[in-house]
Amino acid sequence: MPGGRRPGPTGAVVGRAFQVLGAFSAQRPALPLSEIARRAGMPLSTVHRLLGELAAWGAVERGEDGLFRVGLRLWELGALAPRGQGLRERALPFLEDLSQITKENVQLAVREGTEVVFIERIAGSGAVPVLTRVGGRFALTATGVGLVLLAHAPAEVQEEVLGGPIERYTRKTVTDPAEVRRMLADVRTSGFAISDRQVTMDALSVAAPIDDGGGQVVAAVSLVVHHGSTQPHALTPLVRTSARAISRALR
Repeated sequence: MPGGRRPGPTGAVVGRAFQVLGAFSAQRPALPLSEIARRAGMPLSTVHRLLGELAAWGAVERGEDGLFRVGLRLWELGALAPRGQGLRERALPFLEDLSQITKENVQLAVREGTEVVFIERIAGSGAVPVLTRVGGRFALTATGVGLVLLAHAPAEVQEEVLGGPIERYTRKTVTDPAEVRRMLADVRTSGFAISDRQVTMDALSVAAPIDDGGGQVVAAVSLVVHHGSTQPHALTPLVRTSARAISRALR
């Protein structure tokens, strides 16, 4: 090391703190100390100390039931992410219009690596239940927004996704890489994607790309409806109109 200096412990401490935070999930948002230590793979005493520091900063909170939860300070910090908050604020009026017109689920998503991240979802009255949630991640190959984002992703991302195992959610999920490639080509040609019962057997989604004005697809918007309630191509003009409106708002 230059000057004979040795690396300090900061990096290791930060890494362990991330391990602790990574123990929480959508399925287990509230955890006891012992379970956090088990999931993080660290000694109980270490996790106890780290949780104390994280709680002091506001990254975690401990409820009256003794369970730990992610703190509001992290939510406040996450809201500053420009790809999420700025996009969401500009898109929200158009998402609300689409929701009011259709009374269906409306979703806004971006790509993070090889996954979809949902940054907004508006649930319509009586709409079909969905597995997605704001801040949640999903496979690029199954959802309408995922297919749109994958179709416009760099070639190396597409190869990574299609070169690995493609997760199956229902018997209708397309897991053949060659078939997925054909679907992606259709998305680029038509300007929209249809995911028919690929995630749940009662839902269908129609999605369209949102661009930044320079030809770069930065997000996707979708409608998720009950399968059989309407023809997907009847929804396409509405979704594409919303996507174009959001694209103009980003310029």
